[in-house]
Amino acid sequence: MAKRDYYEVLGVQKNASKDDIKKAYRRLAIQNHPDKNPGDKAAEERFKEATEAYEVMSDDQKRAAYDQFGFAGVDSMGGQGGGQDFTNIYRDFEDIFGGFGDFSSIFDNLFGGARSSGGGRRRGEPPRGSNLRYDLELSFEQAVFGATVEISYSHDEGCGACSGSGSEAGGGRKVCPTCQGSGQVRRSSGFFSIASPCPNCGGEGYVVDKPCKACGGSGLTKKKQKLKVTIPPGIDDGKRLSVPGQGDAGQNGGRPGDLYVFIHVKPHEFFERDGYDLYCAVPVSVMKATLGGEITVPTIDGKRVKVTVPAGSQHGKMLRLREEGVPGAGGSAKRGDMYIKLMVEVPQKLSKRGRELLEELVRVEGDVTEPKPIRLSDLK
Repeated sequence: MAKRDYYEVLGVQKNASKDDIKKAYRRLAIQNHPDKNPGDKAAEERFKEATEAYEVMSDDQKRAAYDQFGFAGVDSMGGQGGGQDFTNIYRDFEDIFGGFGDFSSIFDNLFGGARSSGGGRRRGEPPRGSNLRYDLELSFEQAVFGATVEISYSHDEGCGACSGSGSEAGGGRKVCPTCQGSGQVRRSSGFFSIASPCPNCGGEGYVVDKPCKACGGSGLTKKKQKLKVTIPPGIDDGKRLSVPGQGDAGQNGGRPGDLYVFIHVKPHEFFERDGYDLYCAVPVSVMKATLGGEITVPTIDGKRVKVTVPAGSQHGKMLRLREEGVPGAGGSAKRGDMYIKLMVEVPQKLSKRGRELLEELVRVEGDVTEPKPIRLSDLK
């Protein structure tokens, strides 16, 4: 099938700036990213096509050759049949995508792009263990004041039977016969050859001789682990805590992955939170709202404090208690405030004497018989 023009692939004009090209590629790559389109071969091909176009368009020398001679100009620079050096473009990908998924693994799986620099895994280095997720439910109070919580979960650890080697006594590792130790197999795909992890050894370049019966040759076994996690004061629902090195162990001594603890906060009986401030509604009688006086309300830390209700308070009036809210970031002494919304309750039943007194009050103070309507938005 004929290859499409690189400018057409990226959807940009021939005078597009490098920044325009980068933005166009980012949009296409995210749209067709394998994580978003699992099993979709068409999306994978569009992803590769966009990547190939960006690899040329992001390089001034290659772009000039392409503009002058087309595909032949780029082929003459070593693109056809000899594979591509994705070291520089990979660094561009890190800048383009930032934290978008595990892009390094996607890049390696699609293009065989083992990195030669930076913090990623180098070829021949044992694979890093997987990151794990743990969903932790906290009470409202634990989230407000912080806590130390013990969690229990399963993760991979080095096999004790084979000391993590994956082989029985007398066995060992041997060079993979499929990839001859490179960890990759290559196939031609038009403009360049694509390297992918060897299916026989999983990209490791070796296979285990006499696999360990306890772990099946993986060198890893699943074990339960208990861990104490410190919850900082004032943590929000949906936040994520990282516990480095507490994920799955890596094979053959590879670095362990991390544990990510996702926080889920249970609702409180009556408090709601907005940042570092707490809100609740408190019912008061018509008499208290009219004449004023004191009421006693609970705080989040279990105290009971007296609050003055001003005379003539209307339904929905907000009262503030300073520094009775959520502790500041890092558990600082400064706390948010607590807000109390007064809910004036009208008595549903009156004694005969109570009704007589209210009727007397109406005769003395008068009553509004033609109230002026108020917009609902004014009540918010």
